[in-house]
Parts: sequence; C-alpha cells; structure tokens
Amino acid sequence: MSATGTSLDVTRELLAICGEGNVSEEEAGAHRVIQGSWRTIPVVKPGSAEEVAAILQFANSHGLGIVPEGGLTTRGFRKSECIVLQTSRLTALEHYDHADLTVGVGAGTTVAQLNTMVGADQLLFGCDPPLSERATVGGVLATASHGPLRHGYGALRDYCIGIRFVTGDGRRAKGGGRVVKNVAGYDLMKLLIGSNGTLAVITSASFKLFPAPRQTRTFLAEFTTVQEALEFRDRVMRSPLSPMCLEIVSPGARKLIRPEMASNAWVICVRGAGSDAVLARYRKELGSAVARELENEDERRLWRAVENYPAAPDRADEVSWIMFASMQPRIQINVPPSDVIHVVETLNEVASYGHVGVGFIGRIGVGHVLAVAEPVHVEIPWPPGVVIDALHEKLGANVSVRVEASTNPWPTPLANRDSMRAVKRALDPNDVLHGREIF
Repeated sequence: MSATGTSLDVTRELLAICGEGNVSEEEAGAHRVIQGSWRTIPVVKPGSAEEVAAILQFANSHGLGIVPEGGLTTRGFRKSECIVLQTSRLTALEHYDHADLTVGVGAGTTVAQLNTMVGADQLLFGCDPPLSERATVGGVLATASHGPLRHGYGALRDYCIGIRFVTGDGRRAKGGGRVVKNVAGYDLMKLLIGSNGTLAVITSASFKLFPAPRQTRTFLAEFTTVQEALEFRDRVMRSPLSPMCLEIVSPGARKLIRPEMASNAWVICVRGAGSDAVLARYRKELGSAVARELENEDERRLWRAVENYPAAPDRADEVSWIMFASMQPRIQINVPPSDVIHVVETLNEVASYGHVGVGFIGRIGVGHVLAVAEPVHVEIPWPPGVVIDALHEKLGANVSVRVEASTNPWPTPLANRDSMRAVKRALDPNDVLHGREIF
C-alpha cells in the first residue's frame, strides 16, 4: 500500500477515536522536520486522557510513532511514520483551591491562561517560559522550560506536586497528588519533567501556587567586567534581600535585550517585590551600582525580552521566536552556583577565538545559564558544539548541558544511559514515543 493510502487509513482510525474535526493531515512545515516519504502527517487532538490512551494503544498495534506537541514554541524532529498528538483540547480545570495555593489543569492549558485564572485571586504560577501565551503546561513540563522567575520560585520540579500521564504502551498512570504534603509512591514528576516526550504523554498536572507580588521594581546594575558583576551577585546573595529574579546579561545578549545600554556593559538585573519600605531597602542594599530603576511597562518589557531571548524585543512574536529557536538554539547550562564563573570564563574564551559569537543570560544565583552561539566570518557546521565541547573540557561532570530545538537535546555521552534505557523500556517498551532519538 502507498504511503498516502496508509496515511488515510490511519486518519480514519483516529477519527473513530476522537471524532470529526479533531483529526487532520498537515504538511511538514517550519515546526516539523520529517524524514521519509510522507508529504503529510496525521495530526490528532484528543479531548481526554482516555482518548490519549486509545491513540497510543492504536500506535502500538500498528507500529507507528507518536510525537506529543504542546504550543509549538520549539521546532521538533519527527520520523516519517508518526502521528502528531496535539494537547490543545486537554484544558480541563481538574481542581483549584486558592486558599490552599494548589491547582490542577490539563496539559494543553497555556501558561498565560493559568496565570490569568489564578491572578484573579492574587496568585502566581511560578514559571515564565518563552511565549507564555502559547507555551502549554504539558510543554513546559516535558521540556523543563524555565524563565527568570526560577531564581525566586525554583524549578518546575520544586512546585509540581502531581502529574497524570499515559505511558508509551497506552497505560494511564499518575504520580504525586493534589496537595502539597504528598509523599506517596515514586516521584514520577521529576522523572517526566525534562524528558522531552520520550517516556509518556502528560495529560494534566497539579502545582503549588505563590502569592502574587503587589508591586515590583527592577534595578539594573552595569559593570565593565564580568568579575565585577559576579562580585555584585555575591553581595546580593549575602544580603537580606530575596529578589524574584537575579539575572546576568552578557554584552552580546544585551544588544538584543536593551540596545540603549553601553555596548560593553555587563548587566545584572535585580527584580524586587514588596511594600514601599521593602523596595527602599533594595535601593539601600544595592547602592550606587544601580544605574537605572524600572517599573510598570518598562519593567514588563525588559523581563519579556529576557524570557524570549534570543528573539529581539521588537520581534518577540511566535514566528520570530520559532525562527530564532531553530537557527540559534539555546544551550541550557546548569552548574552549582559557585561554578558560574567558570561557565562565564569558558563562554568568553570561546568568543575570543573569533570563530563563534556567544551571547548569554542566566539565573546566576542558582547556576542556570542560557547561551546562544553563532558563526562569525567562518563556516561552523554546528556552533553549539564548539561551546559544549569547551564546557565539558573545563568543567567535566560538574556541568549539565541541554540544547533546545535539537534532534538530540543531550548531545554528550550520559553516564546513566543504561538506567535511562531501563526506564524507557518500562514506560515505552515498543519505542512508540520516538520523537527524540536519545536512547
């Protein structure tokens, strides 16, 4: 049977599961890179966890792959004989207790929708990924996507208290629960967060919420050297202050985020929240290093630019973000906070060679740096590879590196590969969830 005929048969089967209007055949475009002969691929939008399970069971019985998709904020890699499973209809509100600061929502709920809902009760969801109007709860969990709020509120694994999912062989399962004090069973939240859809399809999740700040200010401090910037970071970390965000912006990244700043400036952005008295304490503690104070729209514009880096502020729309993410994938670097200086030195050293330009931002108080590398004057097959090799040579096992929008998010040998394969076999024995070739 021809590939087109096979595709039509698959579409008919999916229609029987999800109903009219929820299955389509779409051409491979900017969001999907297809290997093989299919010119179109089946795209299905299940409306419940039961339908997700039925789709996965069908894929297992027919030897097809499943690729989960959320808000399409990054380009994905797809094999030819696959079904794209979009979570956009999984938006049910499962529970919400504003007094207990907990909420449970479907995986297709966008971060912006979630924050709008809880914001009515002066609460906050502590994750601020790129394109929050499009990024979905399931997507940020699967990709472990974080923004500058990670400094003040922690990583997703710190406030995701429950997760519901369907394994690769079509079994419905869950981990955690709906309350904060929950220690029952295996900690499956941490297993699935950052797994890039290779182990299971996340259908819903529960989170701990935070009180929303009543007012905020952002204090910008500029420095001529990175050593001065990191000394300022250390002073902030030793102070009584508890900033929501503590971000470094390299000179290369600054050109996109705030073009009006001095071209050679290293910038530390400190975002504080609280009463007038608390904000006055920030001014006193930070002292003369602060060059500018932002509030209201200027403040929101800055942090939106940081969230969407490397897209320029005037091009931080969906199309521009996806284009930048494809051409200049962000390199997620995680190290102990004490090793940030070594990361920065390595990135500067790579840039000094003159072959690769490097810009970066990062939550330097928690050791989370995001770098972008691009070739300069010479042809470099994969510029991130130059950065990754240099980081591992300098830091060895002390650095964790992940590349967004890549066919293989983890480009270096993994010490625990055998354990990962064992988990993969347990949750997806037929390798149905093969959107990322890492195992």
